[in-house]
Amino acid sequence: MAPRVLVSDKLSPTAVQIFKDRGVEVDYLPDLGKDKEKLLEVIGRYDGLAIRSATKVTEKLINAATNLKVIGRAGIGVDNVDIPAASRKGIIVMNTPFGNSITTAEHAVAMIFALARQIPEANASTHAGKWEKNRFMGVEITGKTLGIIGCGNIGSIVATRGVGLKMHVIAFDPFLSDKRAEELGVDKVELDELFARADFITLHTPLTDKTRNIIDAAAIAKMKNGVRIINCARGGLVVEADLVAALKSGKVAGAGIDVFEVEPAEQNALFGMENVVATPHLGASTAEAQENVALQVAEQMAEYLIKGAVSNAINMPSITAEEAPRLKPFVKLAEVLGAFVGQVTEDPISEVELLFDGSTATMNTRALISAALAGLIRPQVADVNMVSAPIMVKERGIIVAEVKRDKSGVFDGYIKLTVKTEHRTRSIAGTCFSDGKPRFIQIKGINLDAEVGQHMLYTTNADAPGIIGLLGTVCGENGVNIANFQLGRNRPGGDAIALLYLDAPFPEKVLEQVRGHMSIDSAKRLQFDVGGI
Repeated sequence: MAPRVLVSDKLSPTAVQIFKDRGVEVDYLPDLGKDKEKLLEVIGRYDGLAIRSATKVTEKLINAATNLKVIGRAGIGVDNVDIPAASRKGIIVMNTPFGNSITTAEHAVAMIFALARQIPEANASTHAGKWEKNRFMGVEITGKTLGIIGCGNIGSIVATRGVGLKMHVIAFDPFLSDKRAEELGVDKVELDELFARADFITLHTPLTDKTRNIIDAAAIAKMKNGVRIINCARGGLVVEADLVAALKSGKVAGAGIDVFEVEPAEQNALFGMENVVATPHLGASTAEAQENVALQVAEQMAEYLIKGAVSNAINMPSITAEEAPRLKPFVKLAEVLGAFVGQVTEDPISEVELLFDGSTATMNTRALISAALAGLIRPQVADVNMVSAPIMVKERGIIVAEVKRDKSGVFDGYIKLTVKTEHRTRSIAGTCFSDGKPRFIQIKGINLDAEVGQHMLYTTNADAPGIIGLLGTVCGENGVNIANFQLGRNRPGGDAIALLYLDAPFPEKVLEQVRGHMSIDSAKRLQFDVGGI
């Protein structure tokens, strides 16, 4: 059955056609996002939900979305999506961070010009029949210092435009490398230095706990007299009351504000001030940007629903369409390794380590880790998946470590999963052969070559004659058919393991008989999802 997507906000007809061309059924209901009750009623029918800003994806809606796999936001901001709730339900949340980057950057640059030459006020004055040439004395931007807070996708575009305008560009961004700064032609500085040096300050950072109110009275006090401030990023980055006071005192010569603490902003203390240019969140509002983000979100959602490729996800490692076929068998392998350990471990897990050896170390290990964690905790949380697993593991206080190393053995690449509890450490390793099927290559430090079966019995014991005969006898007496088996030991007379492949789940009453034999240290029945193997 083809996946089905609901478009609940206005989206380009071309984007709707992309869904259809990719084999996705689509219902285009652009006004449904405003009808909360109706949306709640129908959301359970869909695998995907494509939105803009009008649809509010609340926890209540997510809980009703029993089949939902992906939410696609045509735009950057996902403030209207309850991401933690979506993650707990295993729903991928995607946005389109690049589709409107140029448009938003250009709006910020337009604000710089508008403030420097007082264009809006001069325009209004001239239309009113006045000729106030002396009133609107502007400033040149050539040679001025432009301070950029946040030098990511949009900030870096503003930086290149500033350099092109012959401005001195400085940037504060904790994630900006020296090399990238050099490529952009900007000076990387600390925030206080940016405040002290900049003639124009423009914000291009997301709203987080660290960035909220990043420009307040204390920050403004550190700035030059006559500084001009532009915010086309997010409301809440600037304390509006503090900005109003600084504009009235003349400390801040002007402000260009496209975003507000409360939107829609029908009333605001900044409105009516002659030295403020205010626009109604127009950063992404060009025909090109609206079309770009719509097409991008349709492409991303279709690629995920049809091919399993993940792009620009907020709560999931990205998996490109090119790497998905190569990665898919190793994702299954990681999940199986996690499922094995999760089923044989009864004590609370405190630490998890994933070792990626050889070719696996060059893969998208974040996706592999997510798959392993999903398999690990699925015995306790049945509906967990790659999206929700990292959240659930973190909530349980489990420490997750990753190790990568060059090829160290006979296999081109393998994954080793080790977990620690209060009483013991368990480990299992596996790889994928050329047929793409996952194989166990080491359990409990014992080397072997074992396929993955849907129904299995795993036993550990001291290496001694008669164990296989004992297992065969118990199974035979109880009508349990053994389809195949694998054995392994670390040395003669040492530790030994057995893997029995069965046609059906191993009966509990028979399991108790096996465990009752003194020669068997441990016996665990295992079950794996072998779909696609």
